[in-house]
Amino acid sequence: MRRIAISVAATSMSVMLAGCGVLNATGSSDDAGPTKGDDITVGLLLPEKANTRYEQFDYPIFKTKVESLTNEKGRVEYANAEADAGKQATQLQQMIDEKVDVIVLDAVDAHAIADGVQKAKDAGIPVIAYDRLAEGPIDAYISFDNELVGEVQGRSLLESLGDDLSITDKVVMMNGSPTDPNAKQFKAGAMSELKGKVTIAKSFDTKDWKPENAEANMAEAINAIGAANIEAVYSANDGMAGGIVKALKAAGVTDLPPITGQDAELAAVQRILAGEQYMSVYKSYPEEAESAAEMAVAKVQGRDIQFDAQTRDRVDSPTTKDIPAQLVPVVALTKENIEGTVIADKIYEVSDICTAKYEAACAEINLK
Repeated sequence: MRRIAISVAATSMSVMLAGCGVLNATGSSDDAGPTKGDDITVGLLLPEKANTRYEQFDYPIFKTKVESLTNEKGRVEYANAEADAGKQATQLQQMIDEKVDVIVLDAVDAHAIADGVQKAKDAGIPVIAYDRLAEGPIDAYISFDNELVGEVQGRSLLESLGDDLSITDKVVMMNGSPTDPNAKQFKAGAMSELKGKVTIAKSFDTKDWKPENAEANMAEAINAIGAANIEAVYSANDGMAGGIVKALKAAGVTDLPPITGQDAELAAVQRILAGEQYMSVYKSYPEEAESAAEMAVAKVQGRDIQFDAQTRDRVDSPTTKDIPAQLVPVVALTKENIEGTVIADKIYEVSDICTAKYEAACAEINLK
């Protein structure tokens, strides 16, 4: 068992839990009798649409898994808050009023949602924090090793600077939303690699993770530092990397500095091919979403052995200690491993990536 304190810097780790061999929610002779059958309702609250992963991957994968685990009898009640914490609070209350059996929550604002989590608890509805660790009496948490994500980004950025790496190299940091606890962990992980090796010339916490806000921040950094003096840009995710590229191009930059990212969005994979973005962090959304569905079904059906097997880690939030957790590993995505990651996992087809604009770039790495 491991412990990770979410409110402070976490220890780096990468854990594979898929081999537990006990994730089938149909039960076994070792389980107590299920408290509920297959006719269950699972609430799924996702935070926004600016990041394409939630609508394209997380929701449909989660829904399909819940249905398969419940012999097509289980139902997913889905809502997306579109980066509005108040709207998400209303959506959560609606699910409580509808008496769903379990709620899987990816919080817009991890602190602000705590009262809603308490209301769910008071109503006897378990809440599983998904991707971001919400405050309040959470029953379980599933996410990626977020500090490791930042470390991977930081190491990749240093590698991109090569043998000419110098403490005088000016780097712009485009961190995520200050209301997202994951953003703090990404930043901490990145800084553990970058500190003392480069100069952080400008650093921003980007409201709501929005690409347009990152673009405006980058324009400010360019004006303050000078485009020619920016050696690299740490971007916490791909959506913001797109805004950063726009700002640099608007400033007349044709030879773009190395830019990091996260989420392996299609546009980012194509930018990586074209040399406009150095890397992204690929996180297996199928593994995270399917595991979350398994946890939710096991929890509500009272299959404690299965639930415990899926949550062998422990995390602390600012309000709750010893939260059962599962952390999913991550991979640095570069030109060299596109085929072995997003294509191998069937996130994208080659035809999705290698459109007419990128045919030549795909041919260069024999992607076909």
